[in-house]
Amino acid sequence: MPVWRKKAYVPDLRRFGALCEANYGRIRRLRLLAEGRTEVAEFELQDGEAYFGRVRIEQLQQSRFTETLLLEQVHNAGRWLNNPQLTVRVYHDAGLAEVISCYRNRRIEAINDYPNRFMHHPDEKTQVNAFLADWLSFCLRFGHVPAERIAWPVAE
Repeated sequence: MPVWRKKAYVPDLRRFGALCEANYGRIRRLRLLAEGRTEVAEFELQDGEAYFGRVRIEQLQQSRFTETLLLEQVHNAGRWLNNPQLTVRVYHDAGLAEVISCYRNRRIEAINDYPNRFMHHPDEKTQVNAFLADWLSFCLRFGHVPAERIAWPVAE
């Protein structure tokens, strides 16, 4: 009788790198939309009359080549079960952005044994970065700075 062995999970580094590179570009565009490179940037998510909430990007740490950001949806009028809240490490020298934790307290392992205590998937880190890609794309599509925060030129 043959003995079946479970194949070890091998991460797809090419896919993961592409996700992180694309997320870097999305975060840069969002920060430009929401006031440029400030310590805290906020913008609204809205499509016509449909209000999806407010997104906040807060700089937690900064060094010469990296920074750590907290991206969170702070108000959503009850449309989501949970507001997304992700800590993202941005590597400016490499042009990459990767999720390092979810909901401020959970470190995401690169590879998880399966099954595990929290039932995380073996490719949990890739899945969370793919979620970030989808969420950032949504923010780019529906995000705008509220009119009251735009500095209008004074007519003379």
